[in-house]
Amino acid sequence: MKDTIRIASGQGFWGDLQRAPIDQARNGPIDYLVMDYLAEVTMSIMQKQKLRNPEMGYARDYVDVVTELLPDIKEKGFTIISNAGGVNPTGCADAIVRNARKRGVTGLKVAVVTGDDLLNQLDDLLADGIEMKHMETGEPMSTVRDRLVSANAYLGAEPIVEALRLGADVVVTGRTTDTGLTLAPMIHEFGWSIDDWDKMAAGTVAGHILECGAQSSGGNFTDWDTVPNMAEIGFPIVEAHPDGTFTVTKHEGTGGLVSVGTVSEQLLYEIGDPKDYITPDCIADFTSIHIENEGKDRVRVHGIAGEPKTEFYKVSAAYADGWKATSTLVYAWPDAAKKARAAADILKTRLDNLGLEFEEYRAELIGLNALCEDPQARAAKEADLDEVMLRVSVRGQDKEAIAQFGREIAPLILTGPSAVTGFAGGRPRPSEVIAYWPALIPKDRVRTKVTVVEV
Repeated sequence: MKDTIRIASGQGFWGDLQRAPIDQARNGPIDYLVMDYLAEVTMSIMQKQKLRNPEMGYARDYVDVVTELLPDIKEKGFTIISNAGGVNPTGCADAIVRNARKRGVTGLKVAVVTGDDLLNQLDDLLADGIEMKHMETGEPMSTVRDRLVSANAYLGAEPIVEALRLGADVVVTGRTTDTGLTLAPMIHEFGWSIDDWDKMAAGTVAGHILECGAQSSGGNFTDWDTVPNMAEIGFPIVEAHPDGTFTVTKHEGTGGLVSVGTVSEQLLYEIGDPKDYITPDCIADFTSIHIENEGKDRVRVHGIAGEPKTEFYKVSAAYADGWKATSTLVYAWPDAAKKARAAADILKTRLDNLGLEFEEYRAELIGLNALCEDPQARAAKEADLDEVMLRVSVRGQDKEAIAQFGREIAPLILTGPSAVTGFAGGRPRPSEVIAYWPALIPKDRVRTKVTVVEV
């Protein structure tokens, strides 16, 4: 058993800094590189890509990163774990294998975890009385069955642990929890029992700190102006120990900041009830966490308590829910806000006169009321505005009505208030609204599989 393993975060979301995982692998020693690509909306985007092209449905830039790091994996001996497989983890793994063979890499094991995708099983599940009710409204999933575009169970760490035990150098999964990517190597390396709930919670908290990339090493930090060299920000690394304690740090010489403040802010990110942070692997009690400074860019985390996991997986499903469009116009002084507000009213009157109906019509003045609705603050600002951006958005089930909105906004340039200085993006086109459906499914109805391909 190792005394310490270094788990490096290389990606906080699909579209994060492309260079970050490469820097993590080359700027200092690491044992594992974990990369989180999936948000709820990402799965639906990937599913739509796969419907257009069955070979797609995964994060293609992940394949590029792994391909560049192939020599480093063999030379330095670290393992890459990611949920970049999206709705097509097998296709993602196949692409990595093809690239490895083209480059003459040998002795590489690529593991793929499948079983999270439930879309083709939904009819059988619903017929068996697994209603998968919406977790907030209580509606059964059958009410939107004909509009569902994706449905994936949030898998935990166990299938990844199996892949690591099979000697995988690269692990590709679909919808695995962000925290499971980090917990899995800790279970594997330290021989933890999967029903040691305090250890499971410790690994889960470590994963939560790493899951958003540089958000725990100075990015998006409240005191952002205290963060040095954010242009070359270093992504976080967890130095984990067999007893469940760990230290959050980053590579020396990189920008950013690891402090009690940066780590604490990340710990509060998207947790709900802090005493009941529910994952497939355990329930972590965030109120038990102890955090203390351990030196420059080093924060020690310990004392974490956990409780037994539930009998359910969470399901992240997405369904088509109409159409939307957005457009902007910029108005200049004098009376910039007054002009923008009048333009919005004119546009709404014209749309009403055409008999168009929308579920939502929203006109916002960027810089005045798009984020803050304080009337007094708005009144004080309004007189001093040199310019303001009018953003108008509509949403509804009628695609043609949304398209007509796009045809009506551009004419405001010559048929509305004066001093329109900018019209961004041309005529807006309807884009499909994808709505989120969270649900639960008994774990015994989900079957996972780990497949290893050796190059």
